Amino acid sequence: MIHKYKMNHYNIVLDVNSGAIHVVDDLTYRILDIYKYETEERIIQLLKGKYEEHLISEVIAEIKQLEEKGVLFSEDQFHEVAENLPNRNPVVKALCLHIAHDCNLKCKYCFAEEGEYGGNRMLMSAETGKKAIDFLIEKSANRRNLEIDFFGGEPLMNFDAVKEIVEYAREKEKHHNKNFRFTLTTNGILLSDEIIDYANKNMHNIVLSIDGRKETNDKMRVKAGGQGCYLEIVPKYKKLVESRNHNNYYVRGTFTRENLDFSNDVLHLAELGFKQISVEPVVTSEAVSYGITEKELNTIYEEYENLATKMIDLKNQNKEFNFFHFMIDLTGGPCVSKRLAGCGAGTEYLAVTPDGQLFPCHQFVGNSEFKMGDVETGIVNSDKWKTFDNCNVYSKSECKECFAKFYCSGGCAANSYNMSGDINKPFPLSCGLQRKRTECAIMLKVAEM
Repeated sequence: MIHKYKMNHYNIVLDVNSGAIHVVDDLTYRILDIYKYETEERIIQLLKGKYEEHLISEVIAEIKQLEEKGVLFSEDQFHEVAENLPNRNPVVKALCLHIAHDCNLKCKYCFAEEGEYGGNRMLMSAETGKKAIDFLIEKSANRRNLEIDFFGGEPLMNFDAVKEIVEYAREKEKHHNKNFRFTLTTNGILLSDEIIDYANKNMHNIVLSIDGRKETNDKMRVKAGGQGCYLEIVPKYKKLVESRNHNNYYVRGTFTRENLDFSNDVLHLAELGFKQISVEPVVTSEAVSYGITEKELNTIYEEYENLATKMIDLKNQNKEFNFFHFMIDLTGGPCVSKRLAGCGAGTEYLAVTPDGQLFPCHQFVGNSEFKMGDVETGIVNSDKWKTFDNCNVYSKSECKECFAKFYCSGGCAANSYNMSGDINKPFPLSCGLQRKRTECAIMLKVAEM
């Protein structure tokens, strides 16, 4: 299976199963369309009016060599691996602690409903957080490196509990041969010099929420009184990332139908000096005024291509930055199981509510159908656990013939469920965006090489 496309004057061919990337001339690009269906004589007959016969024969011979080497039209080596995934007995390696079901912003697109997740405003106690740490240590078996994400709502509304949980985890890791890596996501309103200093000492990663230009950000990310937050958070974010030497952080935004020129928001964040940027599409009903529909897809595809080509220009000017959705590793990348099963939601990764309930991930929180258990009793909903354990690119018929399947790992289970009612039925709109981002990411690697 191959995927071929043209972008930024390159003829690019991806061999899906091997992951090999080929940049080819126009003749090779044309021959690849008919190579598997026509004889060499027929191919020469079809193309000899435009190309010399010996050149056509040379290209066919080169294609055959690449095919024999297993880097073109290669066989699928992963289907058998996927069949054995349910037998791998995954261990829990990461928790998303909902440290606060409360927020000091009223972002219009927030899936968490201003931090409440369809329930009541609530803060996680330090004791519940400590039980979550104990649960993770127990369920991680022999795995040493563990992840804890402090999430909300707004985690800094419960900062004392954050500090107490981190201190507890540090004590526990000494006795259990574990290494905790902490991430904090914040909207920046409560950031202070004290918190920045603490984060630099204790948080491996920081996610800073901002949507881009002032007019874009302040249209969606507002306080209770309707005021925007851009002018308040940008100086704090700059101070924080400079204090971290521009490492181990992301500024993370959302684009909607209201800012389809989102590449300008990404470039604005780069102009502010941020080097690690993620601006992602909103996932919501098309009926919502800011929701993305199929009508906007071509515009968004053009924006992604526009952003990719501008990133090449900026890199040539020593003004490069990383865009999360264009980051791709063609030499190593995730292990096979990760490529097939994705983030591990519901098996390796769980979300913990303020009262200690367990859900497959933060986007399932509040949906009682997906309650997995709690930090004291552990995972008791074994049927739901098995459902997620069996979720991979080969369990989704739409994924089997998709060239991007090993880069998106079947997409987001929560998006699939929220849009179709089935975690194994990908959301077509998200799939289209993922395919375009994959093409852009590969093109950037081609330009780099």
